[in-house]
Formats: sequence, C-alpha cells, structure tokens
Amino acid sequence: MNTTSLLATDLDSTRIDELAALLAIAREGSFVAAGRSLLRHPTIVSRRIAALEARLGVRLIERTTRQVKLTAAGERLAEQVRSASEAIVEAEHEASADAAELRGRLKLAFPSALGRQWLAPLLPDFMKRHPALQIEVDYSERYIDLVAEGFDAAVRVGILNDSRLVAKKLCGHRRVLGASPDYLKRFGEPREPRDLAEHNCICLPSFASFPNWKLKRGSREETILAQGSLLSNDSLALLEAARQGIGILGGGEWLMARDFAQGVLVPVLPGWTFDANGGVYLVRPSIRHAPARVQAFAVWITGQFSENAPWLRATHHKRQKN
Repeated sequence: MNTTSLLATDLDSTRIDELAALLAIAREGSFVAAGRSLLRHPTIVSRRIAALEARLGVRLIERTTRQVKLTAAGERLAEQVRSASEAIVEAEHEASADAAELRGRLKLAFPSALGRQWLAPLLPDFMKRHPALQIEVDYSERYIDLVAEGFDAAVRVGILNDSRLVAKKLCGHRRVLGASPDYLKRFGEPREPRDLAEHNCICLPSFASFPNWKLKRGSREETILAQGSLLSNDSLALLEAARQGIGILGGGEWLMARDFAQGVLVPVLPGWTFDANGGVYLVRPSIRHAPARVQAFAVWITGQFSENAPWLRATHHKRQKN
C-alpha cells in the first residue's frame, strides 16, 4: 500500500484515526497503553485496528493473551505512515517558521578521530547560522545504520557499500606513511616499501588489507606485511605514539597533515600511497522529503570542502605563514 498516496488523495478523519491507532500500537505495544496515549478506551483502539485490517484485507496485528505484536505487513505500514507523518510535521514547521530560521533536531554521525580533529571546530559556524536548530552529533568509529538509528546524515571515510544511502563525495582520501624525525634518525629512513619489513609499523587493524599494506606508486604495486608493537582502533592514540618515536604510522592524510606541516612528523615513502583511496562522503538515508535543515547542512558542509579539504587548507596556510 502506498501510504503517501493515501494521505494525499483520501485523507479523512476515519482513516487518520485508524492509522493513528496503528502507530500507537507500534509505539506502546498494547491496546491499553495505546489507548492511554490517544486518550481513548482500549476497545476503541481495537475497533479501529479491526476496521483498518478489514478495509485493507490484511492482518496487521497478532493478538495473544499476553502481548500484541505487529505482523510484517503491519510493520511495513507503520513505517510508511510514520515517514508520512514526519513529512507532514516538517512541512508544517517550514510553513510556520521564517525561511531563514531552521528549527528542529539535526542528528549527525561523524567518524571519531576525523570528526574531532577537523569537523568539530567547523560545526559552530553552522550553528551560528542556524541558532534555533538542536544539533546531536555521534562521534564514533563504529558502523552506524543511519536508517535504523534515525540519523539525518553522516560523514564517512573510505569506500561506500550501503546502497540504501544517497552519497555525495566531499573530497578524495589518501592514506600515507609518517614517522617522527627522532625515529628515522635512530632507525633509518625506508627507501623502498620492502624496507618497511625492518621497521616498527603501527596502524589500524580495521584497514581492509590488514595486516598487509598494499603500496602503490604509478603502475608499481608492492605488498608488505606490516608488523609492529602497537595496534589500536583509535587513530589519535596511534598518532601520539608516532609523535613520540614509537614507529612508522600508516593512516589517512587528514590524520597526519597538521603534524607534517609543523615538522612533528615527516612523510615516509612520500611517493607511495596504500590501501584503498576511497573518499570522504556526506551520506543521507534519502533525498526524498529531506527536511530543510538536512538540506541546509548538506549545502554548508559541501561548502567547507569546496576549495579543498579542511586539513589541506589548514596545512597550506601554515606553510605560507612560515
């Protein structure tokens, strides 16, 4: 059933009451609790569900003596009705609010280390432009299911595999090698990828090719086994170890860009990149019925990457000052 079509062409109070009863059951889990939330007697809620099932010709709820559970058809219909309801609420907000003042909650997901280093310092600019918005940001390296967890948008690094998402590439992504001058003074500087076998290599075990580093320069490709004394899922912890001379760090260019510009780290095998190139992407569950606040965020963050990635802009500015 196309709920959006139903709402657009046959919207009447009876059908609204039936669909409201379905949403209340899905939310509350019982006729009693659903009736309480709707300020209606449970028997009225039950009659509305029965009328909806009869009209559609499909069972929406499984009733037992102990619980009420939505069927697969009921779950699908409830989700469609919920989406349509959210679209209506959003339309009302946009119609009642001044066009320059966005309201509501914007739920975002940023990669932990990149987000804290480069996106968190930029975000207050967006908040100052839209002070009536409530921003909720999850900084995490875990994979977040935007659809299931109710996120409006996310920034992701690497190669995208989720076909349910609408993605916009913000910039390219390179993985590079770096080490402290002290480490290279003590242990020597690698001249070829094979030299890395004699060094302490520290990296994220989440890399697609781990424990191998697949290095590439032009048409040349070499694979080495990266072995070292430190593994961590925290990029900033590995960065700190590299700063203190523990070993050669393999990671995103964004991770080491500031340290390269300040001379805290120096590039190792600078003509080579490794693992997958990928990109930095803005991803959203859908472009249909996207709230104005999500569209505004998409425009704003795209602008932050329009001239160059923030880490490249910052390090270029640093070199110019020096």
